[in-house]
Amino acid sequence: MRWTRRLTGLAAAAACAAAAVLALRRASLRWGATEAERAMDLPGDELLPVPDLTATRAISIAAPASAVWPWLTQLGQNRGGFYSHDWLENLIGLGIHSAETIRPELQVQELGETVDLAPGAGLAVVRLDGERALVLGGGVGPGVSPSPQSGGVPYDFTWAFFLLPRPGGSTRLVVRERYAYRTGWAAALVEPVEMLSFLMSERMLRGIRDRAERT
Repeated sequence: MRWTRRLTGLAAAAACAAAAVLALRRASLRWGATEAERAMDLPGDELLPVPDLTATRAISIAAPASAVWPWLTQLGQNRGGFYSHDWLENLIGLGIHSAETIRPELQVQELGETVDLAPGAGLAVVRLDGERALVLGGGVGPGVSPSPQSGGVPYDFTWAFFLLPRPGGSTRLVVRERYAYRTGWAAALVEPVEMLSFLMSERMLRGIRDRAERT
């Protein structure tokens, strides 16, 4: 009887833990985004029309899109950083230093440019619609070739940044990540990476907001 109660207690604890993990995952994939924002079609969605995993996150910024855009177009390890937890990223030697000012020489100017996530690991600029949409991709879309560094990645990936002007001169920044698995085991890699991505993305959105509102 005692063992039965223990097993029942352990099963209940495991069920609660699993429910908590699922709830956290669900919240992390939609942080800050409204139902309408999660449902809307964004530039870049057409590159991966049937994704295996999608995360849509958003934040309100008390500044016009023109003030937000330059911070987006200098994202990257090889540019102005990611406005996130630099100390955490640099623990693994990424050498990221988030800019506090707009620097013209770091700005993305045209399609096909590379935005590095880490040294030797970059995404291509696959959509560029001034003050509206910036889409980065790894090995996706017609005419887009994955870099040699990313050729062995077991999933295709798009990272879209969309600016939605709001009344009164404010802006909604909507960020969407989409993954399409190339292999059966890609999910085992993407799922834990996505949880870490949430921690960094949440701080990145706040970092972009704070910088744009200062300017």
